[in-house]
Amino acid sequence: MHAHRGRVPVLLPYPFAGPFDYRVPNGMELAPGDIVQVPLNRREVVGVVWDGAAEGAVGDHRLRSISARMDVPPMRADLRRLIDWIAAYTLSAPGDVLAMALRVNAMQESAPKLGWRRAEIPPDTTLTKQRQAVLDALALAEPLGSTALAEVAGVSAGVVRAMADAGLLLPADLGAADSPRPDPHRPGPLLSLEQSAAAQALRESVEKRHFDVSLLDGVTGSGKTEVYHEAIAACLQAGRQALVLLPEIALSAQFLARFTTRFGAAPAVWHSDLSPATRRRTWREVATGAAGVVVGARSALFLPFVDLGLIVIDEEHETAFKQEDGVIYNARDMAIVRARLCHAPVVLASATPSLETFYNVEHGRYRHLTLPSRHGGASLPDVHLVDLRADPPARGELLPGPTNAAVRETVERGEQAMLFLNRRGYAPLTLCRRCGHRVQCPNCTAWLVEHRARKILTCHHCGHAEPIPPCCPECGAESSLTAIGPGVERIVEEAGRHFPEARILPMASDTLSGPNAAAEAAARIERREVDLIVGTQIVAKGWHFPHLTLVGVVDADLGLGGGDLRAAERTVQLLHQVAGRAGRAEAPGRVLLQSFNPEHPVMQALQAQDLPAFRAREAAERKPGHWPPFGRLAALIVSAEREADAEEVAQILGAAAPHGAGIVVLGPAPAPLAILRGRHRRRLLLKVRRDIAVQKLLRLWLSAVSIPSQVRVEIDVDPMSFL
Repeated sequence: MHAHRGRVPVLLPYPFAGPFDYRVPNGMELAPGDIVQVPLNRREVVGVVWDGAAEGAVGDHRLRSISARMDVPPMRADLRRLIDWIAAYTLSAPGDVLAMALRVNAMQESAPKLGWRRAEIPPDTTLTKQRQAVLDALALAEPLGSTALAEVAGVSAGVVRAMADAGLLLPADLGAADSPRPDPHRPGPLLSLEQSAAAQALRESVEKRHFDVSLLDGVTGSGKTEVYHEAIAACLQAGRQALVLLPEIALSAQFLARFTTRFGAAPAVWHSDLSPATRRRTWREVATGAAGVVVGARSALFLPFVDLGLIVIDEEHETAFKQEDGVIYNARDMAIVRARLCHAPVVLASATPSLETFYNVEHGRYRHLTLPSRHGGASLPDVHLVDLRADPPARGELLPGPTNAAVRETVERGEQAMLFLNRRGYAPLTLCRRCGHRVQCPNCTAWLVEHRARKILTCHHCGHAEPIPPCCPECGAESSLTAIGPGVERIVEEAGRHFPEARILPMASDTLSGPNAAAEAAARIERREVDLIVGTQIVAKGWHFPHLTLVGVVDADLGLGGGDLRAAERTVQLLHQVAGRAGRAEAPGRVLLQSFNPEHPVMQALQAQDLPAFRAREAAERKPGHWPPFGRLAALIVSAEREADAEEVAQILGAAAPHGAGIVVLGPAPAPLAILRGRHRRRLLLKVRRDIAVQKLLRLWLSAVSIPSQVRVEIDVDPMSFL
């Protein structure tokens, strides 16, 4: 599509409802995807020529002109489709989604120096004298920038631009030399029969060049990474690009080392800690196709790939793939959409896949590839439950006798131990210290959570609240109800008293600020300079420590509180991942789970290492109420600086809520984090049957209510967090 009557729609990276029309100056040729500078109010901004016809609402005489077309590769159609798709799915402004893709190229920070190289031109192409002169100039030296090329060839800049539009010239980087490329022909490690079968299936998917999704499901230590490395090799051999998404960029150090060993060169890396110069170079290498493989956090999804041939989502069950602020989206789900738009296969890898992914496997949407045993003959660790009611820790301490004894024996044998805290942000759980009883909501299958300042226990699903009882409702013990939540510092201090000889390393996301700190900590553990690791989530994922043979989970119960639909599922995933850190081929591992409630199905599933039985039970609980994956959820989070404003809008939304068969609205209720960053928050939860289009309902609902400017309503489609 060329400019319609001299005007084109331009999408700007701001929260407007859609593109604005701009006039195309005489002599400027534009097509969808071109990146342009345009006036907005009193300043110049960067936008993208969008698809579709100009809207035509503004009269010609009031139309402002495009200032310049920028000398960078245009935004490709698949990325524009993705932006539109995410905006529609999440009910975000398209410009806010565009900002994630435009911010990426760091264009305002001195645009990359791009020149031109010759494309493969069919032999029967007839060329004008001027066009032939341009190709002759490039035969002597390529790449060349637009101005230099026009001068050497003795033609106008318009000829160069027209040749680029006609596909006779390709963009090329004038900057630094490209990084060395991973070699797909390097022989990989010897794979087991199970690994070979899975790798062959993935190779065939890549070679077919069409969209499909495979779940690569294998116990920790079964060699999933080696298997999807084979898919990456096939993708590089086909001349396409591969994207690997990791949930925590702190995990990248060990991943990059294994990748480099396999392919002889490191992949391109993309995350928020990169320097501006590295960001610019990486962006250019992706845009010109020089970067064959990118490993990144969720923002890597918006990079300008030339020909994306494979997406791998490692630890697909991880909640870190969900962006909770700005545009609220799940990078795992949107990566699957991007792969579909690029005709590329997707590999979802996990030892503990999400219920949503299993639902898609069971309904034939995804293929299931299984690696049932640990690689190299290692056995799974033994899991023991430590009943904190029978073996309570000393007063004021958190580690009971059996855990202390096990840590001491392990360290004395010269092996490494880890104490793990399931301290996931705001997850207090009100239970009785005497009998382990938890206080439950009468209306929801959710635990009540203590709000200390207001001296109440409240449910974060339906808003039910009651005063904190003076005695345990179950055993009658006085003042025994307590909100549990130990911290890393307390454990480090206690371990220092019990094991004065041990070298202790705390590992939490706040003590390891960024990939380098995490890599250094991992290296110290591998060099055996550490006897005891005390850590949170960050130590649960993806690390490979051969001498770590004992893992003690200090507070296995903790994740089960907090009124969260996925609490049990997440706890199983997390603790199973932690258990997977214990033992490899050389030394079998042991895992101790400290629990006030060892009878809980989660604890029983972990002890028996029977995840399928746990999933079946969890699915049976969710199915009757149409909870995900058997239904769809969307949360509305109403926030305002004044509590009365938030409450009023929440009540109006509640009154205007949609209703009908298969539609339920819960709330409004105060959010668990009732005040966040100085704003009062209320939540409503829309729950619908799977066959009901949730976005259409939300649009109708919101259009019926006028929201005052001092109140913000955020929409979270498929919420992961219920805070």
